[in-house]
Amino acid sequence: MFDKRYYYLIKIQYLGYRFHGWQKQPDVKTVHLMIDRTLKYIFQDIRFKTLGSGRTDAMVSANEAALELFIYNEPIQDFDAFLDLFNHNLPQDIRALSIEEVDKAFNIIQDSKLKEYHYVFSEGQKNHPFCAPILTTILEPLDVELMKKGAKLFEGHHNFKTYCYRATNKGEYIRTIESSEIVDNDIYVANFFPEKTYVFKVIGKGFMRNQIRLMVGCLIKLGRGEVTLDYIEATLKKESTEVMDYIAPASGLILHSVNFE
Repeated sequence: MFDKRYYYLIKIQYLGYRFHGWQKQPDVKTVHLMIDRTLKYIFQDIRFKTLGSGRTDAMVSANEAALELFIYNEPIQDFDAFLDLFNHNLPQDIRALSIEEVDKAFNIIQDSKLKEYHYVFSEGQKNHPFCAPILTTILEPLDVELMKKGAKLFEGHHNFKTYCYRATNKGEYIRTIESSEIVDNDIYVANFFPEKTYVFKVIGKGFMRNQIRLMVGCLIKLGRGEVTLDYIEATLKKESTEVMDYIAPASGLILHSVNFE
């Protein structure tokens, strides 16, 4: 019997603090695992498959992530009713935002897309423990104005091998960053947040393993006075062999949006 497939793009958001990342792994709780468990419960005997637009590491959150849903033989008739049922059964730290039908030519991994990541941090003080899931606390004072200059150096077409975790000599490390900046945080707010917080905002088509957290780590070292702007420029040159030794904590990183071109 011929199986007809139906294709859907679903946008979701989640707090990653208690999850071991997106990808399914043995014996640990991941975002993909909980989504598939929920879909299996609400679809019952309907066959389906899900595929994410990319992976996030343990404790990394998403304001807007994307997944593709393939359903066999039984299309979704009412999108609003599906979202209501899906959200009713998802854990409280995962929420479905939207669903739309796409055609079979759509490929959530290979189709061109822009991802915007945010890294939220504060400096110079110990914060309320409730901040921990989405805000990294840097206890030492930082020169944030200098860090803002450093962030702009990442923009453009560069060799990001220094900012890839466990890079080898066989990888492709030339990437383009569309935008990179540190701004005052007015996006993620709570009454227990410190008075002054910041967001490192970076936009690009593709990022390597731990790339953004390594970039943030370098900017923190810059803010501490451990490296210079010239050092950052040198790490982005084609001939650079520098290995970044500080990965910023995962919980401050948020996948802010995924936009398909």
